[in-house]
Amino acid sequence: MIESANLPDTFPVVAVVGPTATGKTAVSIRLATRLRGQIVNLDSIQLYRRLDIGSAKPTRQERQMVRHHLIDIREPWDVMDAASFMRLAARAIERVVGHGCVPILVGGTGFYLKCLEQGLDMLPGAVPALRERIKQMIRQLGHERVHEILASLDEKRALAIHPKDTYRLIRSFEILLYTKHPRDQVESTALLPVRRYRFFKIGLMTKRERLYDRIDRRVDQMLEQGLIQEVSGLLEKGLDPGLKPLQSIGYRHIISYLMKEKELDQAIMEMKRDTRRYAKRQITWFKKEPGIRWFDPERLLNAPDIWKAVH
Repeated sequence: MIESANLPDTFPVVAVVGPTATGKTAVSIRLATRLRGQIVNLDSIQLYRRLDIGSAKPTRQERQMVRHHLIDIREPWDVMDAASFMRLAARAIERVVGHGCVPILVGGTGFYLKCLEQGLDMLPGAVPALRERIKQMIRQLGHERVHEILASLDEKRALAIHPKDTYRLIRSFEILLYTKHPRDQVESTALLPVRRYRFFKIGLMTKRERLYDRIDRRVDQMLEQGLIQEVSGLLEKGLDPGLKPLQSIGYRHIISYLMKEKELDQAIMEMKRDTRRYAKRQITWFKKEPGIRWFDPERLLNAPDIWKAVH
């Protein structure tokens, strides 16, 4: 579990969410200035160093205006799973609060926000090699005997499943052998982080045709800013094109052009198309999330007092 600081049982966290290209950075900076806030990044690609243009990172000037956390904290070859992110984000939030500021979470990776708000199931996933060993044990000893062995190691779990329930029998043994603990002990510490946040969620949304126009213009702007040169430089440094961050939207499209797999016009067209598709998936995700208050970003940016406009 995340170590606790000397903080109240719950403390407020503002989250600015929505599909790509809706102006989350500009709105969050206005909010941070108004609320004496600091920004905690929720974008899965802005975590990585040197992936600047394609991830639409806040500019150097914007980062000088407001302190940002969880940007440029990992190399592109580093693995960043949801559990690792949650630990880092929880610590960043507590640092911001410890400075007497309001944490403002910003980004389009809805799963990260959901994990912070609801916790993350830390039970181990499927372990194929271990699962095959358990299946072999069932084939050799039979369901009844394997169930008896489970009962000797985790009586509570064995009582909860039928000896002939193959799936649950395998899964129970898998958790037991992987964690070295009975399932109820694992589940008691299986949610990260501590649920101590009180969220105020601001969603940014604009009309679909306007959003798509913003996406197209953003792609054009990235190219003008030097996206091709940025990606070329990453490959020249020896980065594997198959690295997960380099397979994200924008980077994989420019890589396909640089590796002469596609013409530039086609790569750009597919980058715009895939960004629009990604925005649609983000909209679908966030529309299902409870408690988000939706606003037009241009109206917020033109409001005399942005906090009053959303509160």
